[in-house]
Amino acid sequence: MAEIDDVEDWLIDQSLGRPDVATMFAQMCQKLRLCNVPIDRAMLVWSTLHPLIEAELAFWENGAEVQHERFGHADEEDEGWLSSPIRAVLVNREPMLRRRLTNTNAPFEFPLLATLAESGYTDYLVIPTEFDIPAIQGDYPSTGIIVSWATREEGGFADDALKAIRYIQKRLALAARATLEGQISQTVAETYLGKIAGNRVLNGQIRRGDGSTIDAVVFFCDMRNSTAIAEDLGPDAYLSWLNSYFEATAGSVLAHGGEVLDYIGDAVLGVFPIENRTFENVVVQAIAAADETRARIRAINERNAHAHVLKSGIALSVGPVMFGNIGVPERLTFSVVGQTIHAAARIENLTKTVGADILMTREIAAHATDRARPVGAFELSGFAERQPLFALE
Repeated sequence: MAEIDDVEDWLIDQSLGRPDVATMFAQMCQKLRLCNVPIDRAMLVWSTLHPLIEAELAFWENGAEVQHERFGHADEEDEGWLSSPIRAVLVNREPMLRRRLTNTNAPFEFPLLATLAESGYTDYLVIPTEFDIPAIQGDYPSTGIIVSWATREEGGFADDALKAIRYIQKRLALAARATLEGQISQTVAETYLGKIAGNRVLNGQIRRGDGSTIDAVVFFCDMRNSTAIAEDLGPDAYLSWLNSYFEATAGSVLAHGGEVLDYIGDAVLGVFPIENRTFENVVVQAIAAADETRARIRAINERNAHAHVLKSGIALSVGPVMFGNIGVPERLTFSVVGQTIHAAARIENLTKTVGADILMTREIAAHATDRARPVGAFELSGFAERQPLFALE
């Protein structure tokens, strides 16, 4: 047990940092083998709180690289999972499942056990360790980790090996919980604030007024006829319609390296920061996002079953923006403000009257010369003179 204490100390050190869970699990298994705990195969499964990912697993086998897999909310449960002992433990809330694999004449209720027995494994354990952690509530009642352990040791796991496994799994759970809570905090911050704003908040910029001025290309997009469409479709159908619109607009911004900072009703506010990149490259990305938005909206209209046609106006402007916390101390939002944002909103509104779905300022049009069509000069908030605008053909 003195050697096991060394593994425990190592896990405590891991919990004080931000290790990769799969890598930590593989290293722990190797360390247990050095302590004469005869592990030859192990799998760690955990649930998480993520808009795309429901659960993850790390699979380790002696002599091979650890495998890390993620499963989405929409992934169908295959036959292997439906008939797995791990799922049975989750559903039945069993404190431990153990099966000796050396009696090959006895039938196995789980197909995996027969496969392991044929591969020379002699003993198999599944042990859950529950702890309270934010997670999307799915079909299974608990959160925490669940680990399967298998050995090829003659006679299976001895009592002292089983004791060591149960002892160290609780310490693994503590290290995993600390790491997973950090990952969930990062996920929630990035999901609701965006990567740039989320990272700034997690790095301590949480007071009102914290922020800085950056140069950026602003992408501002708004849906046409949203009020009439909402009234006609009803709440449920309109919510689906709205999410399709956001997939087309905000999804295109993200696909081309931009940041979605806010959804203002059915408007999308995105930015392409110029920090550490050339202005030309950023403009190319913003124009590509506008082009992809057009293509996605066209695809939606070709397949939708509604009488309504999805339309939007898009504005591209560039300039300095104030990027930081605004609001009251008890309720803040991390966003961008300034003349460039006001100009973008005004430019987008002009798409309704000039007959173009995408308008851009002269600075951006200079990098799309073969596609930029002048539509006139207009008054914009914050500018003393009328500003020329261009449609993106």
